[in-house]
Amino acid sequence: MLANESTAEPPAGGLPLMQAADLQDHLLVVSNDLDRLQRLLADAGDALLAHFHGASSEMKRVQQILAEHPQLDSDELKQALTHLSGAITAMQFQDMASQLIVHTTHRLRSCADRIASDALGPDEDGEAVIEAMPLRPNPVTQDEMDAGSVELF
Repeated sequence: MLANESTAEPPAGGLPLMQAADLQDHLLVVSNDLDRLQRLLADAGDALLAHFHGASSEMKRVQQILAEHPQLDSDELKQALTHLSGAITAMQFQDMASQLIVHTTHRLRSCADRIASDALGPDEDGEAVIEAMPLRPNPVTQDEMDAGSVELF
């Protein structure tokens, strides 16, 4: 990199062009990493949901057997229900994490667009399209989870 490139005068008092370009690149790389993390979480959530439905079907079958044979011990059923409760909590976590990733990705892309627009100024095609910043600062207000009742869709 030439000395002039890193210290070039910024347009209208903004960041120097090379610094703005580097910052935009870093923000876009982080945004792409978050997209990849979102896909991984979605895959894990899909697998978890499939296992949950499978376990739920088995639990219904066990419940029928216990209804037909009341002398059988139901401790195994109680244990399985405890595990299902944990699965529900994990599904809630996946949903909250996905919402945060999408929200953060939108914020990063908006910042990257704004930096590029400010550093480069308008081009011959007119104003650059800048992704709107999310209206709310945080889509998820919950920062911890406990097992509880959940409606599945």
